[in-house]
Amino acid sequence: MASAFCTLVAGALVLLCFYLYTKFTYWKRHGIPTAKGYYPFVGHMLPVLMARKHAFDVITQASIDNKDRSMVGFYKGFKPVLIVRETELIKSVLQSNFSSFHENGLKIEPEVDPLLAKNPFFTYGEAWIAGRKRLTYAFSNTRLKILFASITNVLKKFDNFLERRLRSNNRYEVELKYLFSKFTAEVVANAGIGVEGFCFEEKEHAVSFDKIGDSIFKPPFIQGVLSQLIILFPGVNKLCKFPFVQKDIDQFFRKIVTENLEIRRKETTPRNDFLQLMLDLEKSGEALDIEATAAYVFSFFMDGYETSSATLNLTGHLLAANPAVQEKLRNEVKSTIEKHGGELTYEALKEMTYMDQVLKESQRYYSVVGFLSKVCTEEFELQGSDGLSYRAKPGSEIYIPVYALHRDPKYWSNADVFDPERFSDERKQTIEKMAFIPFGEGPRMCVGMRMAWVQMKACLAGLLRSYKLELSPKTKLPLKFSATALVATPIGGCWVYISKL
Repeated sequence: MASAFCTLVAGALVLLCFYLYTKFTYWKRHGIPTAKGYYPFVGHMLPVLMARKHAFDVITQASIDNKDRSMVGFYKGFKPVLIVRETELIKSVLQSNFSSFHENGLKIEPEVDPLLAKNPFFTYGEAWIAGRKRLTYAFSNTRLKILFASITNVLKKFDNFLERRLRSNNRYEVELKYLFSKFTAEVVANAGIGVEGFCFEEKEHAVSFDKIGDSIFKPPFIQGVLSQLIILFPGVNKLCKFPFVQKDIDQFFRKIVTENLEIRRKETTPRNDFLQLMLDLEKSGEALDIEATAAYVFSFFMDGYETSSATLNLTGHLLAANPAVQEKLRNEVKSTIEKHGGELTYEALKEMTYMDQVLKESQRYYSVVGFLSKVCTEEFELQGSDGLSYRAKPGSEIYIPVYALHRDPKYWSNADVFDPERFSDERKQTIEKMAFIPFGEGPRMCVGMRMAWVQMKACLAGLLRSYKLELSPKTKLPLKFSATALVATPIGGCWVYISKL
C-alpha cells in the first residue's frame, strides 16, 4: 500500500516537473530570448505578488536588460507574454496591424463593474465604435472651447484655495498629488456634470470628488494588492468577483446623472459641460439611455481625474527641480496672457508652445502608464530587425514597455536628462515615430487626450502665473514608485513649497 502511494506521488511529481518544464521553456523553444529572474508557478511576477515592485518596474527592467534585442520573452505566472521593444514592432501592434491586436489585455467583468465596463477602453465591436464616436464628438475643438469655460471657473477656486493657505505664511508646503487631485476632480465635477465638486472647501465635504477619486485610485494596501493581481490575471476575477469601483460610487454616479438629466430636460438654457453635450446628442436623435449616459460621465471622471493629476504631480516636481525651466515657462505664460488682454483664454492656451514641450518631456521622463498590454485576435507574425520572429496566435499577449521606451538611449540622446528642448520645432522632427506614446497610438489611442491636455495646461498656466515652486526636503529622492498604485505614484509623494510671486 505504502509502495503504491509512493509510486503515485513520484509519478505526480514527474508529471508536475514535465508540466513546469514545458511551460517555462516556451520562449526557448520559440527561439526568443527570455528575461532573467523567473520562478516556477509565478514566472517573473514574484516581486509584484509580494508587493515589492510595480509590474511596470519589472517589465521595464526586462526590457532594459535586453536592450539589444527587438523582443524578449516574459512569463506572467504560467502565461508567456512577448515584450516588443522596436518602434516598427510597436507600430505593427498599435497601428498598421491593429485588426490583429485590437484587444486590450486589461479586462473588466461587466456584472461586477457595469459602468466601468462601458468605458471605450474595455469595449469592442459596435459598443466601442459608438462610445468612441460620442466621446470624440465631446472632445472636438469647438466643444473643448465650451468646456474650457468650466475649467476657468475651477482655476478661480484653485487660486482662492492657495491664497487662503498663504495668508498667514509666505510659503505653503504641500504634496503635489494632493493639490492637483483637487484641481482635476473639481474639473470633472464642473466640466463633466455641471455640479460642485467640493474639493476646495475649508472643511472636508462628505461627497468631495477628490475623495471619491482617492477611494478608487488610492485603495488600502490589501485592496491595492488585489487590484494589481486582477489587472495582471483578469481571469481570477471570474471567480472572486472583486469590483474596482465600490457599489456606493457606482450608485452615486447613476443618481447624480439621472437627477441632472431630469433638470436639464426642463431647462431652456444649455450649460457648458460634458453632460450637456451628451444631452445634445440625444436631442439630435441619437438614442442614449441613462445607463449609457452614466457610463460615459463616469468614463469622463475616470479618464480626467487620475492620469492628469499624476502627470501634473510629476511635472510640478520637475519644474521645482529645474528652476530655469520653470522661469522660462512662467515668462511664456505671462507674456501670452498679456497678449490676450490679461485673460487666460482657450486661444492663449493653444499658443503656449513651450508649455507643450514641458508637458511632453515630463511624460517622456516619467511615464504615468508604464506599459501597454495587447492581446492578439488574429494570427500574425512579428519580425524584428535583428532576425527574431514570433508568430502570435489568438490569445497571445503583447507588452509594450512605455517607460523603458521613453528612456531608451537608442531613441533619445541624454535620455536621463530632463530637457524640454528636445520637443522644440527644430528637434522634434528627429523623434522616431512610436518612440513617444504617452497616450498610446492608433485607433485605441486615448480618446480623452485633448481634454487632458487642455486641463493640464490650464492648471500649470494658472499656477505659474502667480506662484513659484521650490523643492521641499520631504520629497524622497530619487523618486521610487508605489508597487500597488494603478499609475506611477512616487512613494512619500512629491513635496514642494509654493510662494506668491
